[in-house]
Amino acid sequence: MRLAFLGTPDVAVPALEALIAADDVEIAVVITNPDRSRGRRGTPVPPPVKQAARAAGLPVWQPAKPREIVAELRALDLDAAAVVAYGALLPADVLAAVRLGFVNLHFSLLPRWRGAAPVQHAIRAGDATTGVTTFVLDEGMDTGPVLDHEEVAIGEDESAGSLLDRLATVGAPVLLRSLRSLVAGASPEPQPAEGATLAPKITPTDVAIDFGASAEEVDRLVRSADPAPGAHTTFRGKRLKVFRAVPTSGDGPPGALLEASSAGPVVACGHGAVRLEVLQPEGKARMDGAAFVNGYQPRVDEVLGGDPR
Repeated sequence: MRLAFLGTPDVAVPALEALIAADDVEIAVVITNPDRSRGRRGTPVPPPVKQAARAAGLPVWQPAKPREIVAELRALDLDAAAVVAYGALLPADVLAAVRLGFVNLHFSLLPRWRGAAPVQHAIRAGDATTGVTTFVLDEGMDTGPVLDHEEVAIGEDESAGSLLDRLATVGAPVLLRSLRSLVAGASPEPQPAEGATLAPKITPTDVAIDFGASAEEVDRLVRSADPAPGAHTTFRGKRLKVFRAVPTSGDGPPGALLEASSAGPVVACGHGAVRLEVLQPEGKARMDGAAFVNGYQPRVDEVLGGDPR
């Protein structure tokens, strides 16, 4: 198979490495987003996929917009293209530039959770399972016909980051298998009309903690926003990010501190309470609950919450 690979972040690297290792795959080019400036000096940093491609000696293209490379894609005479978290929508003329189309590895069981943040939405909704789906891209948002899928259980205390890493590993061989199947003549199946849900990008506003919710809902929200953008509340007028909130017993006004011990602060919810085990005060590094209690000396009956700054 003569392929192009499109991807940008860390979660795309396992799939790229699986294709590189396959004896029946020739990767003609790797396409990724432009380097981004990071740090105070604005030093350009290459995306993880570019770094992996360079290490394997593969050519890399970094167009600002996919339309810039339509002619070049056509000239490569590709069988198909693989897409994993590329980070840009591909217009119709780009999709038509490859003989059998673009096979996308998506981190949910489509048609559930179409969109940019399927893992985060699955955790926040309390789904017991999710998975990976491979499908041929069309002009819709994750609406193309399906080649394959694999189901994965969601751990009770799993964060979005850890689940996404697992799905990237599970999905790599599924993507390779799907590309082989497509090139061999398999016909993808249309997605069912029933069961479709949307998973739009998560913003910081979306993950402000409402302690009026149940302890279980707060726990799921916190895990869904770890590592980014980080669920948050306020403490003494400043933003406080929370990266682990474990449901526990307790009763009081929502947001009120019920306990401040070396095990971490306990905060009342609308039903039950949560122990804040990993936190990040504004301007500080992450710390465990004991360090927060030692450093900030929170008082029982102080209240967390309010409008984030």
